[in-house]
Amino acid sequence: MDFGKLDDISGVYFSLPPDSTDWAALPNCRQNTPQIYIGCPVWACKEWVGSLYPTNTREKDYLRHYSRQFNTIELNTTHYRIPDDATIHRWSAESPAGFRFCPKIPQEISHQLMLQNAESLTAVFCKQVIGLGERLGICFLQIPPYFAPEHLSVLTLYLQKFPSDVPLSVEFRHPAWFKGDSGKRHFDEAAKIFQELGIGTVICDVAGRRDVLHQRLTTRTAVIRFVGNGLHPSDYTRIDEWISRLQKWLEKGIEAIYFFIHEPDNVLSPQLADYLIDNLNKRLGLTLKRPQFAAKAKQMNLF
Repeated sequence: MDFGKLDDISGVYFSLPPDSTDWAALPNCRQNTPQIYIGCPVWACKEWVGSLYPTNTREKDYLRHYSRQFNTIELNTTHYRIPDDATIHRWSAESPAGFRFCPKIPQEISHQLMLQNAESLTAVFCKQVIGLGERLGICFLQIPPYFAPEHLSVLTLYLQKFPSDVPLSVEFRHPAWFKGDSGKRHFDEAAKIFQELGIGTVICDVAGRRDVLHQRLTTRTAVIRFVGNGLHPSDYTRIDEWISRLQKWLEKGIEAIYFFIHEPDNVLSPQLADYLIDNLNKRLGLTLKRPQFAAKAKQMNLF
């Protein structure tokens, strides 16, 4: 993910800001064990063959192996093309029960149409992803960087018409949503609408845009997109701080967490995801399944 990418991170202050979530406004009604999903933004990574995937794994089998290493995927492929029935069936058949696909709204809807006159295309998209059945996690709508607060009425109308049976979170990128008192006012207005509609927010943790790390939840499902820097030491300290924050949120009654790990070219994403899973298990007494690497890959991780 190039958004917020920096070549030099030496001057970045990575600590998480305080929560701005108005927890009192969220219904405290968790009845089941919270669900935690951790994964990567791709499964088609040939560099994982021989480490995360068995040696000689063919490309057509990448999803089958990925979905047995992680329990979710940030499904960016739907940003470029709505999957047909055969693709939906194949994804469902190749992934185990408990796996969750998290599709991104097509860019034709979000970026080209700017959410206007997009009802029919949205209906087609939703019909297809609903075909995933229990394997559908949460969809996310990435608002383009030129979608400013003055377009809130457009977003509101789109969300009001969005099918209520398809879980959705929204990611803002335009700086005006976050800058100064006016940004806070705009974001607060949007957050109130999201809470009323049961729409979540996407929190992005990336070096070059610390403003989008807003820590604002509007439902009891958290979606975090974490962008690392090639397993730089700060990647691990940032994850450690996130574990403390997630523990706090779980204690407050959060129902589901989706945490997606990005790294440059995503080659090293599984290693950092494994670090997150391992330390969540140790710190919180969980039993989340860790990915299994080949012996050579494990040895390389020590350096």
